[in-house]
Amino acid sequence: MLESLQTTSPIEPLEFSGRRFHIKRDDLIDPYFSGNKYWKLYALLHADASHIKRIVSYGGTQSNAMLSIARLCQLRGWEFHYYTKPLSSVLREAVQGNLAQALKLGMKLHEVAHEQWRDTVTGLHVPQLDRSVRLIAQGGADPAAQAGVAVLAEAVKRWQESSGIETLNVVTPAGTGTTAYYLARELPECSVITTPAVGDAAYLREQMAALGDLPANLFIIESTKKHRFATPYAEFAALYRELKDAGVEFDLIYAPKMWTALLEHLDGIEGEILYLHSGGVSGNATMLERYRYKGLL
Repeated sequence: MLESLQTTSPIEPLEFSGRRFHIKRDDLIDPYFSGNKYWKLYALLHADASHIKRIVSYGGTQSNAMLSIARLCQLRGWEFHYYTKPLSSVLREAVQGNLAQALKLGMKLHEVAHEQWRDTVTGLHVPQLDRSVRLIAQGGADPAAQAGVAVLAEAVKRWQESSGIETLNVVTPAGTGTTAYYLARELPECSVITTPAVGDAAYLREQMAALGDLPANLFIIESTKKHRFATPYAEFAALYRELKDAGVEFDLIYAPKMWTALLEHLDGIEGEILYLHSGGVSGNATMLERYRYKGLL
């Protein structure tokens, strides 16, 4: 089944807001490993990891990374234990979305009380002597992600060369910043532009600094408007619809913040823009319900 996974994705033009963009459709790689989740898990998908028996991770109850890891473990015959804060009453009453799919794939869910969350996560990061257990940090943030991002970077280089593009700006939204950080390392001749989906630029720099010194070609931009992570906003709904009408559906968590910041800074960006679709549209089902509930769609 691993052999059936796509390893390439098309790059399509998108005319939007008076500018031409190039969209790398990594959302089309695989329904479970769409976008940056595929590249973050690339090493575990393709490398010899016969010593691994169990994967442990943690995060939100509708995490796209959670669903990807659940599928990874199903394909490789590994146990998957996932830690999260207590389910909401709505979700407990009717399990849906990414959580429902991950549980169907065999994920074992562990709910942790809010007051115990920090200690639990800290405990998960304590080095294990048992090599059969592997921890994947929240969102797939892991130094092993470098291997997959290197493959992605090579695809970008080949496309840039074949397209005869001199000045290229590669755009990708950031959760932990893992993908953006390693892309900048692998693409020193390009500008890599990102924006924090969680927290602000200072917090994102702190997250990425844990991976190493920040590359000079890595640029963090922010919108003048402040938006809370995974919160519905009318302007995000409008942007989602406009982009979809233009030809591409993006996720409702990371993409709206990235596009909002990108459009605000567009006049200062010279050269061609390659937007890496980070996938995650499987999570739109539950997000769209939240938007409708608030009367924003």
